[in-house]
Amino acid sequence: MKKRTLISGAVAVTAAGAITLAATTVAQAQETGNEALAAAIDAILQDPKLTDSQSSIIVKDAATGEVVYDHHGNQRAVPASTNKLSTVAGALDVLGEDHVFTTDVLGDRPVDGVVSGDLYLRGSGDPSLLEADFAALAADLAAAGVSTVDGDLVADDTAFDAARHGDEWAWGDLQYTSASEISALTIGSGTDHFSGTVRVFVKPGASAGAPAVVTTVPETDYVTIESTATTGTSNNVAINRDEHSNTIRVSGTVAAGTSGTYATRSVIDPTGLVADVFADALAAEGIDLTGGIRLHETTPQGGEVLATHDSETLAALTDDLLKPSNNLYAEAFFKAVGLAQTGQGTFASGKAGVYGAIEDYGVDTGPIRQVDGSGMSRFDELTPDMLTDLLIGAQDATWFDTYQASLPVACVDGTLASRMCGTEAAGNVRAKTGSMTSVSALAGYVTDADGRELVFAIMFNDYLTSSVKGLEDQIAVAIASHGADATESEIAAFAAEAEEIAEPAEELPADWECSWYEPSIC
Repeated sequence: MKKRTLISGAVAVTAAGAITLAATTVAQAQETGNEALAAAIDAILQDPKLTDSQSSIIVKDAATGEVVYDHHGNQRAVPASTNKLSTVAGALDVLGEDHVFTTDVLGDRPVDGVVSGDLYLRGSGDPSLLEADFAALAADLAAAGVSTVDGDLVADDTAFDAARHGDEWAWGDLQYTSASEISALTIGSGTDHFSGTVRVFVKPGASAGAPAVVTTVPETDYVTIESTATTGTSNNVAINRDEHSNTIRVSGTVAAGTSGTYATRSVIDPTGLVADVFADALAAEGIDLTGGIRLHETTPQGGEVLATHDSETLAALTDDLLKPSNNLYAEAFFKAVGLAQTGQGTFASGKAGVYGAIEDYGVDTGPIRQVDGSGMSRFDELTPDMLTDLLIGAQDATWFDTYQASLPVACVDGTLASRMCGTEAAGNVRAKTGSMTSVSALAGYVTDADGRELVFAIMFNDYLTSSVKGLEDQIAVAIASHGADATESEIAAFAAEAEEIAEPAEELPADWECSWYEPSIC
């Protein structure tokens, strides 16, 4: 956006923590450049919202690595979804931008339309599969003349291990899309690709008091719906999955004459959901499955590939991962790295593969700990210094353009779509967000007022207020406004604009990324 010139003044911090310009009648010489930026950010960090919390921030020149600003930049902190920056870098480097996840149907060559023996559905970790993809596989079998499978349907998810959640994922999150189970053979419930889930739709009945109409996508008997919901005058529906079963309970009222409401819930063992959906797809194509369904078995050698589905390229999936901060995509990428390097997709092999990749780009992994791909674990600990070293090193990678372009852009898209609008950061800051209870982070790229490319990482932990996103925005805008001739008061004035814009957003829950809400609140 067009840069504006402001009259210099002194910076004051109000009792409420907002940065304001104190009018001065006598022009005073002020520091400029890096010193002015440091003073402006230091003032923001005095906000009462950060009392007794942990703040770690670093800003570096993207070309030289020169430190422009440092506030405890080597201090470890829980990164939340900024963890995905290393996961994606590792995946792009190890797997390559053109990598595709392949899902195969294997068995004996059909004779007179009959596949003798078991039919194997083998996954490789594709997090983007939808009901339509399994319907297409079944249609391909039918088109090849298959009419009968004289055996069982076997779902092979053994490309990944049996660990369905990361260490220290919050129990209270496990029914939600942000923490659904990891599987090498999974399915999403919509084009937002929340893997391992079903979407439950609740619509009004024919008249007041009538039972609500409840359906699921994908349509499946793998989950049990128990509904007491009725048709009423307002939408007040609760949709929850039992902790240890695939029973989903629906209660409350849905307003007559409306389109109703919905919620997406994870399932226990998504491999079973896939098998159920694929069995239904076979039946819909007129293919008779004489046996039953078996899960978690390895496909034997020698089977013939009867049908196959390839995902989009990893480059395309990276955009679907980073912009909305998709956790299960991140876990699939993480374990796929391990699978490629060791033949087994595990958290441990994924970590080793990601560490090895980012070390090649100048990152010291000694002071950090990454235990999952998404950042859902509170055992993850990174530093702003490490994140910015990664952002700098990634510029030398062949996959950098894909990496940078997949980051959310302030006031444009992804989890930054509604942030920093009308400021120097809008359309400028490309950064990964991070959100958990008492954890907030932002790390990425920005061009300052002089056209210099900078990298930055902001990590806040252990605050008690509902949100500190507005403070992150102020700091990001301050960095974008920074320049050799910019004074502290000028930078602070631009940053104050971000605070005013952020105030309504701070009233929203900040435990999750904005894209995880239904509908999205980004």
